[in-house]
Amino acid sequence: MSSSIAKSSAMRIAARRHRLFSSTAVTGGRAQLPAALEERVSQTLDNMKSAGTFKTERVITTPQSSSIKVQTSTKPVLNFCATNSLGLADHPTVVQRASEYLNKWGNGLSSVRFICGTQTIHKDLENQITEFYGQQETRDTILYASCFDANAGIFESLLTDQDAIISDSLNHASIIDGVRLCKAKRFRYANGDVADLDRQLQLAADAGCHVKMVATDGVFSMDGVIAPLKEICDVVEKHGAVLFVDDAHATGFLGPSGRGSGEYWGVMDRVHLVNSTLGKALGGASGGYTVGDRLLVTLLRNTSRPYLFSNTLAPSMVGAATAAIDL
Repeated sequence: MSSSIAKSSAMRIAARRHRLFSSTAVTGGRAQLPAALEERVSQTLDNMKSAGTFKTERVITTPQSSSIKVQTSTKPVLNFCATNSLGLADHPTVVQRASEYLNKWGNGLSSVRFICGTQTIHKDLENQITEFYGQQETRDTILYASCFDANAGIFESLLTDQDAIISDSLNHASIIDGVRLCKAKRFRYANGDVADLDRQLQLAADAGCHVKMVATDGVFSMDGVIAPLKEICDVVEKHGAVLFVDDAHATGFLGPSGRGSGEYWGVMDRVHLVNSTLGKALGGASGGYTVGDRLLVTLLRNTSRPYLFSNTLAPSMVGAATAAIDL
């Protein structure tokens, strides 16, 4: 860090301490950050600014759409950065259905699903999603507050320290965090490299792992690369493993009828578990889900912590999602 930045950081910390100590005499005491934490955080933020990685938010003053207005401009601007791929975030039918569900079912359940937070609309949406993916006789769906929550809850529930998770090297951060919560042995293969996946699965087998789960994004969000699921399925089946796909960046528009990367490659019936979101192409609000083998989903309902300890998805979001899938 340059001397000018260090001096600026030190002056800011000193000024803030002065304000804190001065206000203490007037208010009778306020919570103060430990000096070590304050200095470390301030230096981290300064380093981010110097490196050009400090994040600022563009504040939108209109509904999400392909053309929006922001606080920093008086003119409309084209929006290429939202994952509102089908333009449903402000679609009249989606907005109307959300309003209808809000008026009929209330703002929220103030509870988690297994206590008093499940309404018929939640079961209806889960059934609708299951039907969307097919094989209703063997599959089921479980709703989450977000796909991030779905990814955080799946690995810990299904895998033990006797198992293995074999993860694509460019998987989404939410998959990485979910894997961190899991005690299974961890293996990683190069992005989309099926030969390396084969090698890592063999290493997991040689290590005596009981259950081997392969985890991959269906579409990798930063590059738009579509995972080679057909070849991945071949290798997964060769090793008797389980295939998990995060399809958040594919659901709604990839494949002939928008069912995602599995449909795109013609392997929907060969994928064991799909996690995805209601917050991108399917209405752009919030909510996520896991759809897959009914037995596994039943276990998730009983052990997945983000499901068990998070509020139920709000009725308005449920309504918006049902309309989006209908469309």
